[in-house]
Order: sequence, then C-alpha cells, then structure tokens
Amino acid sequence: MKISKNVSISENGFIFNPTTGESFTVNPIGVEIINFLKENKTEADIKKQLLDKYNTDSATIEKDYYDFMHMLKASNLLDTSAE
Repeated sequence: MKISKNVSISENGFIFNPTTGESFTVNPIGVEIINFLKENKTEADIKKQLLDKYNTDSATIEKDYYDFMHMLKASNLLDTSAE
C-alpha cells in the first residue's frame, strides 16, 4: 500500500489530507512506517526493520502494524486504488 499522493506529511508527524481537510499527528514510529510506505517497502520489510530496531516481539510488531494501517485506511490516507 501507498500513502495517497495528495496527503502532506511533515518530518515531525503532522499529516494533512487536503481532500477532507482533516489533519492528524503520528508518533515517530508512525513517521517511520509512513516513510517506509513512501519508499515502497513491502509489509514484510517494514515489520522486519521495526523488529530489528525496537526491543519487542514479532506479535507486538504485527498487531501494532495492522492497527496503524487500519487507522491510515480509515482516515483515507492510503491509496487503495491498486488493491
């Protein structure tokens, strides 16, 4: 999945969706995931990089990743046209 092209994202985690006028703030790990998505990294690559970087288990990474992706999708921040 990719972040929608019209969505603006700052380095510190401020997200603005001009289509809806909504804005969001994500934490540093959210910014990392968004940057991975912008780099077209696969889901497996993203999870592996997060697991390698943070002191947690794969089940936690998996749950948190899917929760975050669900939030992005529910907020209309993902380009789902390729699905």
